[in-house]
Amino acid sequence: MVVGEFTTEVDTVVIGAGPGGYVAAIRAAQLGQKVTVIEKGNLGGVCLNVGCIPSKALISASHRFEHAQESQDMGITAENVSLDFSKLQEWKGSVVNKLTSGVAGLLKANKIEVVEGEALFVEKDEIRVNHGYESSRYKFKNCIIATGSSPIEIPSFKWSERVISSTGALALKEVPKKMVVIGGGYIGVELGSAFAGFGTEVTILEGSKSILPAFDKKMVALVKKRLKKKGVTIHTEAMAQGVEEREDGVTVKAEIKGKEEAFDADYVLVTVGRRPNTEGLNLEMIGVEMTDRGLIKVDKQCKTNVDGIYAIGDIVPGPALAHKASYEGKIAAEAISGEPSEVDYIGIPAVVFSDPELATVGLSEEEAKEQGYDVKVGQFPFAANGRALSLNDTDGFMRLVTRKEDGLLLGAQIAGSGASDMIAELGLAIEAGMTAEDIALTIHAHPTLGEIAMETAEVALGSPIHIAK
Repeated sequence: MVVGEFTTEVDTVVIGAGPGGYVAAIRAAQLGQKVTVIEKGNLGGVCLNVGCIPSKALISASHRFEHAQESQDMGITAENVSLDFSKLQEWKGSVVNKLTSGVAGLLKANKIEVVEGEALFVEKDEIRVNHGYESSRYKFKNCIIATGSSPIEIPSFKWSERVISSTGALALKEVPKKMVVIGGGYIGVELGSAFAGFGTEVTILEGSKSILPAFDKKMVALVKKRLKKKGVTIHTEAMAQGVEEREDGVTVKAEIKGKEEAFDADYVLVTVGRRPNTEGLNLEMIGVEMTDRGLIKVDKQCKTNVDGIYAIGDIVPGPALAHKASYEGKIAAEAISGEPSEVDYIGIPAVVFSDPELATVGLSEEEAKEQGYDVKVGQFPFAANGRALSLNDTDGFMRLVTRKEDGLLLGAQIAGSGASDMIAELGLAIEAGMTAEDIALTIHAHPTLGEIAMETAEVALGSPIHIAK
């Protein structure tokens, strides 16, 4: 029985406090709204607690561990390099705590009420929040749904101590000797590469013809090369069939190009995608329209078909990216406040923190041609950049896709060290309607990886300095 129910009236309710929800709440409060945030888990959502941030902390630690053992070319030899994984996990936790505490502080500073509990709609303008044996009701003028997504569970691979999702992988208490990764998308490649860096024998099973199928083949080839160097085995066109669990490990059965095979490991990490967290919200009852994939339909202001209800992030169409959710959160908050804000995804970047990193923004060469553009492409290798050479990390390239008639930048792809940071300049260039000439005429500091953008633009213009035409 639910007891202690009461009703509070607010301007805006935000369901979910991940990178979309808490940003939306802060922007709405800045615009003068009385805001309440409902979160059933931890502030910061998946991204800060069990996703983007802890995984990148683990990846950074893996790189440092590898570098400590592999810097002989620089004259550096380190003997008896060891890893205290429990201490690493403590450090990773401290990174997460700093960020989630920061979110709590920001919400408090903006006078935003935070309510712990699980929300569901009871009317088009009212939700009930259940917390334990108590519940409360919130009547609102506007609501922003930002409930994120969860890992997809395969029926034949039910979650357990040995069959784990990315959340479970980030919480392991020891470095596995062997790990099978089902799914060669960005999560599987990132975490598989990180554990391989710590010494785990990793096998990746990918159903399509290549890992990272959404990325350019030449970019992916660099990642495959590094994975092979780390001892990772990759099987493509591989369909996982089932798993036998033991107290000390698992045996994964798979069909690979028509042949049955079995793989023994300590753990099997399942990374085959994510599903939107829309169940249990009672959206059908209030008439919110959904897509066939279970995503919420929204317009350019993140409005649903129900007046006053907005949706952002992983639960709406488009890539499931934290920065997309944050961007949409600001748009929704501004739309509620009467601003003429609309989403415009022309410059939204996608990054894989693989080794080397991959990043892309705007259109690929193929996409640009499909849209009817006559394009000119410039490509420049990291191996011709002084900073990359001094970092002893020269695998990679940058590619700019420009409109042939005037050099307008349509898209960019980077594979190499620092790609995740370098892509921002090119995203800005696309958003600002800049040309290859604009980038080439921008003086870049030397020696930096950032110079590669200038050099690539010069290639697109037909006047490269540091590579032969």
